[in-house]
Amino acid sequence: MKKPIVLLFFLALAFGAAAQETFPYNGVEDHRERYYALTGATVHTDATTVIENATLLIRDGRVRSVVANGSIPDGAVEVPLDGKHIYPAFVDPYADYGMPEPKAEGKRPERQPQMLSNKPGAYAWNEALKPEFHAHAHFTPDAKAAKALREAGFGAVAAHRMDGISRGTGAVVGLGDERAHEMIITEKAGHFLSFRKGTSTQNYPNSLMGTIALLRQTYYDSEWYQQQEGLEVNLSLEAWEEVQGLPQVFAVDDRLEALRAAKLGGEFGKSYILKGSGDEYQRIGAIAKLNTPLIIPVDYPDAYDVEDPYDAEVVTLAQLKHWEMAPANAAMLADAGVTFAFTADGLKKKSAFLSHIRKAVNYGLDKTVALRAMTETPARLMGASDHIGTLSKGKLANFIVANGDLFDEQTQIYQTWVKGKAYTHKAVAQMSLTGSYELMLGNARYALEVSGTDEAPKAALQINDSTSAKVKFSRDDALVTLSFNLPEEDGKTRLSGTVSGAQWSGRGQRASGEWVSWSAARTGSSEEKGAAGEEDGEQAAAAPEIGEVIYPFTAFGWTEKPQPGTYLIQNATVWTNEADGILEATDVLIKDGKIAGVGKGLKAKGATVVDASGMHLTPGIIDEHSHIAISRGVNESSQSSTAEVRIGDVVNSEDVNIYRQLSGGVTTSQLLHGSANPIGGQSALIKLRWGYEPEDMKFEGAAPFIKFALGENVKQSNWGDDYTIRFPQTRMGVEQVYMDKFTKAVAYGELKESGKPYRRDLDLEALLEIVNSERFITCHSYRQSEINMLMKVAEHFGFRVNTFTHILEGYKVADKMAAHGAGGSSFADWWAYKYEVQEAIPYNGALMHEQGVTVAFNSDDAEMARRLNQEAAKAVLFGGVSEEDALKFVTLNPAKLLHIDDKVGSIKVGKQADVVLWSGHPLSNYSRAEQTYIDGIKFFDRQADQELRKQLAAERNRLIQKMLDEKKGGGKTQPVSSQRQYRHYHCDDFADEAK
Repeated sequence: MKKPIVLLFFLALAFGAAAQETFPYNGVEDHRERYYALTGATVHTDATTVIENATLLIRDGRVRSVVANGSIPDGAVEVPLDGKHIYPAFVDPYADYGMPEPKAEGKRPERQPQMLSNKPGAYAWNEALKPEFHAHAHFTPDAKAAKALREAGFGAVAAHRMDGISRGTGAVVGLGDERAHEMIITEKAGHFLSFRKGTSTQNYPNSLMGTIALLRQTYYDSEWYQQQEGLEVNLSLEAWEEVQGLPQVFAVDDRLEALRAAKLGGEFGKSYILKGSGDEYQRIGAIAKLNTPLIIPVDYPDAYDVEDPYDAEVVTLAQLKHWEMAPANAAMLADAGVTFAFTADGLKKKSAFLSHIRKAVNYGLDKTVALRAMTETPARLMGASDHIGTLSKGKLANFIVANGDLFDEQTQIYQTWVKGKAYTHKAVAQMSLTGSYELMLGNARYALEVSGTDEAPKAALQINDSTSAKVKFSRDDALVTLSFNLPEEDGKTRLSGTVSGAQWSGRGQRASGEWVSWSAARTGSSEEKGAAGEEDGEQAAAAPEIGEVIYPFTAFGWTEKPQPGTYLIQNATVWTNEADGILEATDVLIKDGKIAGVGKGLKAKGATVVDASGMHLTPGIIDEHSHIAISRGVNESSQSSTAEVRIGDVVNSEDVNIYRQLSGGVTTSQLLHGSANPIGGQSALIKLRWGYEPEDMKFEGAAPFIKFALGENVKQSNWGDDYTIRFPQTRMGVEQVYMDKFTKAVAYGELKESGKPYRRDLDLEALLEIVNSERFITCHSYRQSEINMLMKVAEHFGFRVNTFTHILEGYKVADKMAAHGAGGSSFADWWAYKYEVQEAIPYNGALMHEQGVTVAFNSDDAEMARRLNQEAAKAVLFGGVSEEDALKFVTLNPAKLLHIDDKVGSIKVGKQADVVLWSGHPLSNYSRAEQTYIDGIKFFDRQADQELRKQLAAERNRLIQKMLDEKKGGGKTQPVSSQRQYRHYHCDDFADEAK
């Protein structure tokens, strides 16, 4: 039998006239215009406007009008879509559709560092900067990928090449099957950036802080390049300047990187559109304060297979909670007032996009917000709202045809139209036929009920109030056949006909063989029945119950932010570190974040009283040399001087070592760059304010420091045979680096003061601060010869070395250090772990102390930092240092070295209330930190910690049981995997973490 005319019509829609007038055509051209009137559908012109029984008129690929009950103009082809819904096609603002595969610009030297770009041409010195790449110039439609995107409901995407730190511009393109020339909607939709260097084979940057420094320097270089004339041609800097007026889209890996990107943008007046990772809810308050739009993925994690209890132990609490809470991310952002668009980026199958959006709606996201985030918002963010995103006059005819409410789980997308051309995924004639009908068979009327699914429909005929008949029902595209037994006839009545919207009609034979005409008209749909069902008491499914967000989003995070209080600590043995010494049975009053009183018999109305009988109260421990709480790299090891990089850019507030060290009485840590180069990066001084945002952890008003290094690490003698390219390779070369860089810094300072134009150099800026005694050096050191060398270099340029850290041969040059004014921050008793520490001795700290050097003991290790009080005790054991002075090695003395002793380091009225209450003598192996206060806020309480452990165990068990139920119910699972929330860094770690 011939296919029905409806099907033939829709096949014809796939054939359209070419619009590329500048291209020759081989053959006879089809000049027919795409002029259609889509009638009878419910049209959602935007997220809030719905037109029932609408006529959508499109011509030449654009919307001409959308009106209710509109007439059909002469020449327009009617497309009846009764009972269907039309929505604007989705827009993905973050895709790599049609882009060439990223490839390295050149070949890296065999197993050796690459210092400069291999890219031919007058481009940037760094391969990861590619602002000159323009997506529209390289765009090639991909039929397979376009088909998958269309089937998911997308009509257009903003495509860019996902490679590099500056990735160049993206283009908004349609997902049709025509040439690139016709599919490009907006040539330059935005400048895309990331914190990943991609295919670059260059060493710099090899850390996140290096990536941020490179971006910061590039902004300054662009400003300089626009001012200078004829000095050089740099096509990348020219392109960088040209793209600054476009939307700036910045891809980040997590919520903390979102905060970092926004902070960087703020330095240069840039408001980035942040492409997030789906964990924004974990810092919802901070994200909302950014007041910047987001692009968020919907690639929710599958449950973990936790059947084996030992496997379950591998999964972190953060992983468990994120699995449960990720689908609520969008709803939480919407509730916080954050503007966002959805992207399918990250989904293994684009077909899952709509189901994941529906899941977000199920978790509390308003449908209107969801639709806007798929259509209007991405179009607006990409500067394409004049063309796509809504169905208003003059815009491209990009829309989808569905058989019901888009957010109903049963609704399917049957067609996606791109620029007025229909792409059919499921024949429109086969749209849902379920519902109630009035069947006219000759002159007789019957009630016909069609149920089931489109793939397996069921039908029944109601003869009268008491009699019904089963109907054998089948369909093939627009063709339907029915057969049934009528009570008054002997045999089957067989009918055949076609479907046109809500009307069926055709011919058939009665059981007697008589031919008869028949028709059926829809009287009610399954959607209407659903609505009626709700009125009868059926309610929409409630949003799933989920746990609470904790800060930070890891074990031991808090749900309620700890607040400062007034505390009266009574009857403690107080180690003041002041002239008063150690005070027995003494009270300390903490109020407004400060120490308000020290004495006996103190009173304070409304204070929380802490009975410290038999306990000791000391200042908080200060770790002068730490590598905790750092994200994606402790070393920028690619160059001999990286003074431009800043640990402060990469503070990781989620590192559980912060909490662990609070349990050991640590309140302040200097986060140092590693020891991979003579001149490392700028340090960050933080207070261990567990759960706070990274910027809020920083010690207010602290003096700026920088890490230098000497010895084996910086000359790369212990890096292997491949690392013989980067200067310096000898200890003599290390000295030459210092002399050369400080000479340049002095000249740089003179140029700045001259008023002449100059390029702002962030490396030399930091070094000039050292020369001017505005920034202070902490230097990784071991051997006396090198220690002497650096002090002489400093004296040559008129400044002093603030601190030698490690300083294991400090006992040999203690008198010279004291004369120079350098402090020593040493290990208590580490030695023999590499050649240059063979002459280290455990008496080092005591001997430097005797010579008048300000001595501190540091950790350089996340585990040791929890026991720095015991490290201090070793000064008593090795060298006979008094107990009071030994405690100062980890409290007041590091405060002096860090220039914060006016604020912390001792218990004195007016100082910041950073104190620790110990169960016993603070230098005893048997004593524990019971309570740790920072700024008068109790951040650690051992009794509360025991209760918290029980709560964590219960929460883990709840989530594991929920995952087991998910698996039992047929949900997808994934193998368990450990997700480390931090990396345990050491001085000499230098893996490439910028890729």
